[in-house]
Amino acid sequence: MTLAIAVLGGGAWGSTLAQLFGQAGHGVKLWRRRDGPAALADLQVCDLVVSAVALVGVEPLAGQLAPWAQPRPLVSCSKGLDPATGLTASQLWQRHCPSWPLLVLSGPNLAQELAQGLPAASVLAGSDEPLVSRYQRALSTDRFRLYRNSDPLGTELAGGLKNVMAIAAGVCDGLKLGANARASLLTRALAEMGLVIQALGGRQETLFGLAGLGDLLATATSPLSRNYRFGMALAEGLTAPEALQRIGATVEGVPTCAGLCRLAEEHGWSLPIARQVQALVEGRKDPGTALQELMERRLRSE
Repeated sequence: MTLAIAVLGGGAWGSTLAQLFGQAGHGVKLWRRRDGPAALADLQVCDLVVSAVALVGVEPLAGQLAPWAQPRPLVSCSKGLDPATGLTASQLWQRHCPSWPLLVLSGPNLAQELAQGLPAASVLAGSDEPLVSRYQRALSTDRFRLYRNSDPLGTELAGGLKNVMAIAAGVCDGLKLGANARASLLTRALAEMGLVIQALGGRQETLFGLAGLGDLLATATSPLSRNYRFGMALAEGLTAPEALQRIGATVEGVPTCAGLCRLAEEHGWSLPIARQVQALVEGRKDPGTALQELMERRLRSE
């Protein structure tokens, strides 16, 4: 099945997806922010919309696509939580385009590796099983294998929350605390992610798939990960603005952590790793103090 695909977002991930889908034989049009709103009208002939814009750009873009005459299936690839509302990207899309069939794509997909032709797998999630199966077959390639599940919310939450934990892992490695500390941190990170996913209506088993554990392992250990490098920079003593300037690209874990801590306050969740990351981002603590407070927490059962 050959599709006409509109890919929204000309960053590393959007450009890589456009390249993959084009190599698979689909007709692809890539929209970049600099193309402006007028260029969006030309995309209405597409069969499928794939959104890979940064989370901050989702709601304005959704508002511009909402007047389209006919709904299109939309695959949301944006990862994170809105800092003001705690909403995911697909929830922001649903605000403006409630009749559009929505799917979520997430997994351990470092764009630079895929652009180099290295293999990867990901998850395509949605509540409409026939629709998910259709696009799973259409979008999979010989080096980009898609699995499917019926838990789009859990898949999307896992993909966003792991960015916060990747910042913590970068701090851990930047402080040269060793493999034991990193393994302990990532294990407890999974516990925090699982608490949030389950509390918000996602499924616990999604956490242990490609969108959860798989993405966490890639993002929290690779220098190709912007969130991991951001954490490393914090460990060096840089402030959050200085670290962001060094990265020179969107670090989704920063606004996501603010949204996550907002939700934690509202619901009374215990998220010690996320809270320490937020304190580091806000400059209220230094990395050594944040680590000490994590280690000095009250002893409890696992």
